[in-house]
Amino acid sequence: MLTTTDPRTGTATPTGLLPTTAEQADEIVRAARAAFAEVSTRDRAWRAGLLDALADALEADRAGLVAVADRETGLGTARLDGEVSRSAFQFRLFAEAVREGGYLEVAIDHGGPTALGPAPEIRRLLVPIGPVAVFGSSNFPFAFSVAGGDTASALAGGNAVVLKAHSSHLETSARSFAVLSAAAAAYGAPDGLLGIVYGTAAGAALVTHPLVRAVGFTGSLGGGQALMDLIAGRDEPIPFYGELSSLNPLVVTPGAAAARGEGIADGLFGSFTLGSGQFCTKPGIAFVPNGPDGDALVARLVERATDAAASVLLNARIATSFDEIRDRLVAEGAVELLARGSEAGDGAGFTAAPTVLGVDAARLTAAVAEEAFGPLIVVARYDTQAEIVAALDAVPDSLTATVHSEADEIDAVTALVAELEPRVGRLVFGGYPTGVRVSWAQHHGGPWPATNSQHTSVGVSAIRRFLRPLAYQDAPEAVLPVELRDGFRGVPRRVDGVLQLG
Repeated sequence: MLTTTDPRTGTATPTGLLPTTAEQADEIVRAARAAFAEVSTRDRAWRAGLLDALADALEADRAGLVAVADRETGLGTARLDGEVSRSAFQFRLFAEAVREGGYLEVAIDHGGPTALGPAPEIRRLLVPIGPVAVFGSSNFPFAFSVAGGDTASALAGGNAVVLKAHSSHLETSARSFAVLSAAAAAYGAPDGLLGIVYGTAAGAALVTHPLVRAVGFTGSLGGGQALMDLIAGRDEPIPFYGELSSLNPLVVTPGAAAARGEGIADGLFGSFTLGSGQFCTKPGIAFVPNGPDGDALVARLVERATDAAASVLLNARIATSFDEIRDRLVAEGAVELLARGSEAGDGAGFTAAPTVLGVDAARLTAAVAEEAFGPLIVVARYDTQAEIVAALDAVPDSLTATVHSEADEIDAVTALVAELEPRVGRLVFGGYPTGVRVSWAQHHGGPWPATNSQHTSVGVSAIRRFLRPLAYQDAPEAVLPVELRDGFRGVPRRVDGVLQLG
């Protein structure tokens, strides 16, 4: 029997859940494939209604979901309540996108004479790919787990979803799945449209199953690499969409340090300790100028960290890894321990104290630029912008980069942005990268190792991961999807090169 652990106390209790066998996983995937075939006959209005029904069900069970998740994650009821709202919002946003239909990327080129001679008629749109395996993440038990954006976007695209429950919140996964599957059944969805498996072996069985058509994963670089290795061994490789590792550099210019150094320090402390530093967008390294203004900013950051108490981490593996990485970084000759908050009193559970390390930007190495999943930040002091640019070569590419500057520094900032743009997927100005808005314009991805693709896992365009193009040449109208027929005006379409908005 699988157990769950309260991270506040370290106490493990049985869940009543058993690891999913290979045979059971096979049955679940085959049921997902059958459900996918049936759902492919339903229209977009039906699918949008399903997404709204799932959102309603999550909100209806809000109190029960939050209570279970708080016991398993220690994240606190306020944070978890907000996360349920985020999950429900994601389902509703995708319902809106499905109704609007622009995600289909409909294009119609009528046949006839062209500059290159006679041409056939081509009509193209995006179609679902089939059963998708989704691996929940530890740090967001709703928004990036069973009820998360990967599930919502895959369903929005018209696919079936088989979920791998995360070992850190098994009961939260089970309850979330029960809520969603019951709502789907009540709405009239076929059995198997949603499935779930438990245990590491079952996860491996998912990604190697010949009927699974893509994998969505949010987690560690090592875990993602293991899944990519399994996929590479398949007879037919499939897409793997992984969000894996990110240091998220933040740069404070001399002007910003002089104008509002204390405020930046307070915001930076709040950002790198938010959720016990267990956000993929946590700023892990901050470039701060040398000189009195930078000194004052760092002093304030050190003060905040020194006065702070240890906070709860999600599981023993994260706690052990945090301690090992912190000690390894401190052991680096170039790194100085600037601040460390008070540790937990009784040693129970899994905790970490906020930690601030310091290094000269000119001595920043790849070893120092190691992601520590938890409340730790490295402050790199610099004299010139050229030192920042040189140091960035030691920093792995990331999901985000942040710049704090003043209006009269625009030339220097423009040059800095040109260096940052190839290295990240989102640039933040005057703010902090933690907190990822769910919207149409959002991009939550980045160059390797932040992600292994050019796609986002947050926002409407996340649906694109689970769709494929299909073109029809000289097809009879009766066999065309309705969105490709001449008389249809319900979605944006590009017809003979001209965009029509419906």
